[in-house]
Amino acid sequence: MSDLLRAPAEIKYAEELDWLESIDDNPKPFSWRLSPKMVRLFVLGSERADGLDREVSQKWFGDRSFVERSIVTLASDRGLLLIGDPGTGKSWLAELLAAAISRNSTQVVQGTAGTTEDHIKYSWNVSMVIAKGQSRESMIPSPIMTAMETGTIGRFEELTRSTSDVQDALISILSEKYISVPELDGADGENIVFAKPGFSVIATANSRDRGVNDLSSALKRRFNFVRIPVVTIKKSEAEIVRFRTEELLRRHAIELDVPPTLLDVLLQSFADLRASAAAAGSDDEKLESALSTAEQIGVLEDSILHSNFFGERTLTARALAASLVGTLARREPEDLAILNKYLHGVVEPRGKEEGGSWPEFLEGGREAIAKLS
Repeated sequence: MSDLLRAPAEIKYAEELDWLESIDDNPKPFSWRLSPKMVRLFVLGSERADGLDREVSQKWFGDRSFVERSIVTLASDRGLLLIGDPGTGKSWLAELLAAAISRNSTQVVQGTAGTTEDHIKYSWNVSMVIAKGQSRESMIPSPIMTAMETGTIGRFEELTRSTSDVQDALISILSEKYISVPELDGADGENIVFAKPGFSVIATANSRDRGVNDLSSALKRRFNFVRIPVVTIKKSEAEIVRFRTEELLRRHAIELDVPPTLLDVLLQSFADLRASAAAAGSDDEKLESALSTAEQIGVLEDSILHSNFFGERTLTARALAASLVGTLARREPEDLAILNKYLHGVVEPRGKEEGGSWPEFLEGGREAIAKLS
């Protein structure tokens, strides 16, 4: 695992998955490696009431009903569509579910404007076709076709980013559960690839992409929708940020403390900016950023790495503020003006009233905005 920049969940948590599989005596749907109860336990972590011999870490932080509905959907004939704002953990949840169910989360199609039917069906090895003609051996299956053939989970990231013809091709896969290959001879049934039991698709969609390539009514009927909201409960956000930050520190072998007071400053600043965005009268008065938990993690990671490599190996409020401005200021001058208004209208009065890390946070933010202006 140390040789991988980012190990997929089934490799990262392989030992834990092996142990869960060894003690799992619950009924399993189709070709699932774990039962629905164990899949939920793997994703949400164990509790004392579970009576296990060891602790299972929590990996996704959110309402357990979202996870349970997702698992139930995958045990049915319908696809699962996780929809929500950027940074709400949709892709991470999809990866964890695929890892627990199939021990393979890497059968992924990334939806873009350039995604074609070949990416979700099949293509051809041109040199083999020239040498031997078209056959099953010269066919290159897509990740979705591979999932069908093995009875496992296929993933489709950013579904609404792909064009309507690609989405239409997915309809037949989800409804008919087979892919026709008209280029092959049908005498031996080689021209049809049937899905094996256990096959399903987990798709994700960004709710901010509405209007890019809206899903057709036919495709919507093939999916169960699970909407993942932005985490706004400070306790849950703090747990997510700590979890990801600890992973970063371990990966880089960094010995650096994150003072709880600075974590509070980060969480409060995002809560303030979200409240400001909710009260804004137009998009020009809102930051372009989604102000998601993922962006909080990005701000904290940036400030930790900067402090470790270029600072005094200690995290400061000044470094945190500089990272926040650098991460969230995407439009100039609109975002800079919004952040400047926040610093002077909210942070400055709070610093005078509460003290603590807020005055230093204010100065760091001012300096960062001045450099960008």
